[in-house]
Amino acid sequence: MNKPRSVTLEDVARHAGVSYQTVSRVLNQAAQVAEKTRIRVEAAMNELNYVPNRMAQQLAGKQSFTLGLASTNLALNAPSQGASAIKTRASQLGYHVVISMVEDLQLQSCRAAVNELIAQRVDGILINVPLETANALEVKQCCGNLPVLFLDVDPQADLLSILFDPGEGARQGLNHLLALGHRDIALLTGPLESVSARLRYQGWLGGLTEQQLTPFNVLHGDWSSASGYQLALTLLNQPQRPTAILVANDQMALGVLRAAHQCGIAVPQHLSVVGYDDTEDSAYFQPPLTTIAQDFRLSGRESVTRLVQMLENPSQANPGSLLLNTTLMERQTTSPPGERTDSAKSLALELKRIARQLEQL
Repeated sequence: MNKPRSVTLEDVARHAGVSYQTVSRVLNQAAQVAEKTRIRVEAAMNELNYVPNRMAQQLAGKQSFTLGLASTNLALNAPSQGASAIKTRASQLGYHVVISMVEDLQLQSCRAAVNELIAQRVDGILINVPLETANALEVKQCCGNLPVLFLDVDPQADLLSILFDPGEGARQGLNHLLALGHRDIALLTGPLESVSARLRYQGWLGGLTEQQLTPFNVLHGDWSSASGYQLALTLLNQPQRPTAILVANDQMALGVLRAAHQCGIAVPQHLSVVGYDDTEDSAYFQPPLTTIAQDFRLSGRESVTRLVQMLENPSQANPGSLLLNTTLMERQTTSPPGERTDSAKSLALELKRIARQLEQL
């Protein structure tokens, strides 16, 4: 069976009634094309389902209109939502996105992902990997003259970046619990080799110290629901329990909610939980999760817009970094701490917890 013939520039030119050179100028977004002609050529491309031969453009040394994204595991909700926002904005601006995933947080893994993108002749690179400043600078050096923008580094780093303020987000969650009257607050962090996890943790510690408080307990997860569940299960089965848990992302918070349910601990009546990220599913947890919102659509839009500005206007000044605000989304997993002096109520809860465990044997 013969392979269908690909639509060529000549086909588009004939269909639109223009020259081959005019179609090429439209593809390369040249300024010297009349708007009516551009619209006619683009309509012809759509009608013929024309797909530009990016490889040919790259071999000719032309701009590929392709952006590279180096990202952490897209099975996690936050990186996945970020990648989706980046692809949407890039498409709006006429760019394609290729993604290279970094399976761990080691420098060599990030460098390998970036080299893979460079090999595909991308025009610029977005890096959504938590990197220490020294490692980020080394990765940037690997990119040569390509524009690079970082999405998960220390806000103090001398790098072009678009970030959410981790200190602000951590304080918002903590201050919400303190205002409700909580003092026995456990912390469930992400892996501390992640700069974003560490900065959130430091924000919580700083806020507690200001109130002359210490964490009830500190647990270190790996961002997954499973780690949140296992760590919370151990914590909540202790004789003394916190009245609230601050969790470094929503997926681990989902695991905490399941552990609380399994232990017979009512949320929020006897345990308050605050997540972080405001991923799309968090409003549909049971109960709906109080969390710290990061607007991934906004960060995706801004990061692509700024990178494209650098590509299309290289003579202009660097667009500069941007630190975005976070927002407390108060839902149904937080309330004032329950009475801890009601021994009858505590005994009833403890018996209920034991009964649930016996049912699982």
